[in-house]
Amino acid sequence: MSTIITKGAMLIPLLAAGFSVMAQYTAKGTPPENALMAASGILRQTPSGTVMARYDGAAAAPSPAVRNDQGVNLLDSYIQQAFTNNKGLKDQRFQLDKSLAALQEARSLFGPNVTFLGSYTKAGGGRTIDMPIGDLLNPVYSSLNQLTNSHQFPQVDNVSVLLNPDNFFDAKFRTSLPLINAEIYYNQKIKKEHLTRQQAALNVYKRQLVQDIKTAYFQYYQASQAVAIYRNALSLIQESIRINESMVRNGVRNNTALYRSQTEKEKTDASISKALNEQQNARAYFNFLLNRDLQTDIALDSNLLAHLPPALTADGSISGREELQQYKSAATAYRLNEKLEKAYLIPRLSTFLDLGNQSMGLHFDDKSRYYLFGVNLEWTLFGAHKYKHRIRQATLDVQAIENATAQTTDALQLQLYQAGNNYRTALRNLVTAESQLSFAQRYYRDQLKVYKEGQLLYIELVDAQNQLTQAQLQMAVSQAAVQTAYAGVERAQASYNIESVQP
Repeated sequence: MSTIITKGAMLIPLLAAGFSVMAQYTAKGTPPENALMAASGILRQTPSGTVMARYDGAAAAPSPAVRNDQGVNLLDSYIQQAFTNNKGLKDQRFQLDKSLAALQEARSLFGPNVTFLGSYTKAGGGRTIDMPIGDLLNPVYSSLNQLTNSHQFPQVDNVSVLLNPDNFFDAKFRTSLPLINAEIYYNQKIKKEHLTRQQAALNVYKRQLVQDIKTAYFQYYQASQAVAIYRNALSLIQESIRINESMVRNGVRNNTALYRSQTEKEKTDASISKALNEQQNARAYFNFLLNRDLQTDIALDSNLLAHLPPALTADGSISGREELQQYKSAATAYRLNEKLEKAYLIPRLSTFLDLGNQSMGLHFDDKSRYYLFGVNLEWTLFGAHKYKHRIRQATLDVQAIENATAQTTDALQLQLYQAGNNYRTALRNLVTAESQLSFAQRYYRDQLKVYKEGQLLYIELVDAQNQLTQAQLQMAVSQAAVQTAYAGVERAQASYNIESVQP
């Protein structure tokens, strides 16, 4: 009998608070039987009729998130921003541009090369060529002078000519052109494969970036939902504390319910602090991926979670993975390198043309100008087996990359298998969370009804409220887990259309 009287004493102020809350939400069109649950932020009808989390009003809105109800997929726009601003992606583009420049350089080696060469030589001493001109001519000149009785033929000295050119300059333009060169040919093809490989590496980075952005986005969503849920629960607890304090002051009841309410408040405050920390960290990481200020607000698309991702198909494959393209290009490059090593038997043939001027002293005239045309041939016939060992190394490189390709293919198949299992598990957990939330709502309504009739202790109503809060949190976790798991499936299948969000 005393218990019934105590319950009746508690009932009047609590019913007043309950009717006040119900009046606020009834004015917004919420049925009275769902008003307290709407105050907790859990009432929203999905297309399937399942009640899911909804936040209404400033107290329930997860600050600083901004809701978008225009049906625009904000997440894709964020991905587009990341494709434009992400620093890691910029570095990948630098590497791609570098590979393109290397390919253009390799192609340019087929063209002619024009250089200017010049030299000037001033010499003294060194080796000489002695020419006995005097010894040969002087006897003849003496005889001629005697016959003519004159001195018309003077004596001549012997000549000593330096081998090193003295006061000599040579300036010329040399044009050279490769005619047959296997090294240039295969090098150009190898650079082309490197470019293809780097393009695939860029797309690999993009796909990983898409997954990271989606994961961070839904982590932020989950944390924002938790903050809103805990804040709404805190508002009800604070109202309960106010009522219990009033009842204790008036001597209507003891401090037991007040202590329990204060305990729940401290627990909820700690939960809010933890959720806020997770929200801030998720926001900072998301903005880091977009190369924005870490405190920039994130808009949450209210329509993004309205529909589940598509179901997995039985024929899911990894054929679209750019990692396989990377290995394919690498294997082709190694095979080309093997052919390059085997091409040492192919002779190298090139031609050149020199147009220049040579003279003793700085003279420029018809006699000093010259041209020189030639053809060069280089043919390796024997290299002491060094080319044999090079070919062996190139062959082993091909075998190694083929083995790595097979290993990577198996790893990607495993990743797809695990991602599919994770997604299916997340879907099952979502269904379970929906059922759990539905049961928690019914249980709370039933407990509230019994409490209004004075047949339930306050602590039992608090327990029902806690179960409802946990069900709401589990619903938010399950929603985010489904989207995150599907992002993993997209990554494993390379199914996200990265071309649709190109900047």
